[in-house]
Amino acid sequence: MSTTSSATPEGQGPSAAPLPPPAAMAGRPQPLTGAQLVLGTIALSLATFMNVLDSSIANVAIPAIAGDVGVSPSQGTWVITSFGVANAISVPLTGWLTQRFGAVRLFTMSVLLFVLTSWLCGFAGSLETLVLFRVLQGAVAGPMIPLSQTLLLASYPPAKAGTALALWGVTTLVAPVVGPLLGGWITDNISWPWIFYINVPVGLLSAAMTWSIYRKRETPTRKLPIDTVGLALLVLWVGALQLMLDKGKELDWFASSEIIMFAVLAVVSFAVFIVWELTDAHPVVDLRLFKRRNFAAGSISLSIAYGLFFGNVVLLPLWLQQWMGYTSTAAGLALAPVGLLAILLTPLVGKKVAVWDPRKMATAAFMVFALVLWMRSQFTVETDFRHILIPTLIQGGAMAFFFIPLTTITLSGIAPERIPAAAGLSNFVRITAGAMGTSIATTLWENRAAMHHAHLTESLVQGQGVFGMTVQQLQAKGLSAEQAYAQINRLIDQQAFTRAADDIFLASSFLFLSLIILIWFTKRPEASPGGADAAAGAH
Repeated sequence: MSTTSSATPEGQGPSAAPLPPPAAMAGRPQPLTGAQLVLGTIALSLATFMNVLDSSIANVAIPAIAGDVGVSPSQGTWVITSFGVANAISVPLTGWLTQRFGAVRLFTMSVLLFVLTSWLCGFAGSLETLVLFRVLQGAVAGPMIPLSQTLLLASYPPAKAGTALALWGVTTLVAPVVGPLLGGWITDNISWPWIFYINVPVGLLSAAMTWSIYRKRETPTRKLPIDTVGLALLVLWVGALQLMLDKGKELDWFASSEIIMFAVLAVVSFAVFIVWELTDAHPVVDLRLFKRRNFAAGSISLSIAYGLFFGNVVLLPLWLQQWMGYTSTAAGLALAPVGLLAILLTPLVGKKVAVWDPRKMATAAFMVFALVLWMRSQFTVETDFRHILIPTLIQGGAMAFFFIPLTTITLSGIAPERIPAAAGLSNFVRITAGAMGTSIATTLWENRAAMHHAHLTESLVQGQGVFGMTVQQLQAKGLSAEQAYAQINRLIDQQAFTRAADDIFLASSFLFLSLIILIWFTKRPEASPGGADAAAGAH
């Protein structure tokens, strides 16, 4: 069976209390037909599209948001990381919530709450309130993507499951193309709050259509125990770690007692979390899965690679807008082609992942990622739009060969009843790595820029040599001495931040190559359609 997969920041899949496989849900209702099937597919795809779009649409708006709420662009990235962390934490609860409330009711409620929190994000007048609403938005978004798949697969005959997944996958791949373009245009021509307001009509339409079509196809519900202690510990260590990463550069890292407190809290709560989850009868995440070689190596390589990928995806538009003079729209155009090759190649990968060795496919993806990042490490302040666009276009091919093969490796050999739990845990680790990758990339960027700035200015002596001549030339054009100094400092900063971005790109390139070693610690999955199905079910 052919399958497809999404290359999205959002995770999916439950953990301790897994979603029932679609084929086994409540004796499986009869597939939809005719107009209901078309409208049902559109309704579920709209919700998925809105969810994925919301993660990519904000990337190009960060400088505008930061300027509007009076913070630095690096602090503005909290808008992205807060959503990712909250989304990651909510993923393990999807299975429990589904069996408690029913898939249709939970999905509809999740969409409506996503609409409400999107509306609140648009009204936020400060960074603190915006981050709070993004946390809420990420938390309620958790069930949307896995349940959209569950309901979609139950809408089609089993023989057409591949078609259903292909339709779903294309939706999730189109969103990253549209997101930067739409986000850039809205930010430049209307205002950034509208990148959140546009979710309101789309979400309301999706929720109304879904409820009208699926409300009589509700899944069975039952009360199950929930690991409240494990969940609390999960929130504690992930939240403390992310706060440490986000606020570290602002508070001078471990020179700050606040950062030390966050670090201690993260380490202690993480240690207790591991012990608790390994001994609890109903763990919120099943850590025992890491005993499996393929799951451990596959999920770790996938998560580190995703953290590298997402950190660089956030860094590129920040550099373009802050130091290359790009508007939000132009930055969006530079990012948009990333999905084009992914859309074309993903169906092929879905068909061939059960035939070809997925380790070789993932190795090829990592090599292409390394090439793309090496190309970006050659960027200078003189690099034109075409040369910025080429690596982005190539990157789409790597994305297509990245998610499906690695997920196939990660889930291979796991019993069918444990697949949802494994997919949930793998996605939790991946989404968390994406949020943390963003914080680490922006922190390193600022630190390396400060170092390059110091190196570029150490040979300059105020009033003498080339520096003095440049000041005189600028003053001759009508600038005061202070304005001339500011102009020169701006040019030095532009060089420093460009070199710093090149450093991040180059280091990321080498890290991608080193991750190839980890892939080959895994065993090749059995060449059977089951592997492809498992991969599809994990996205």
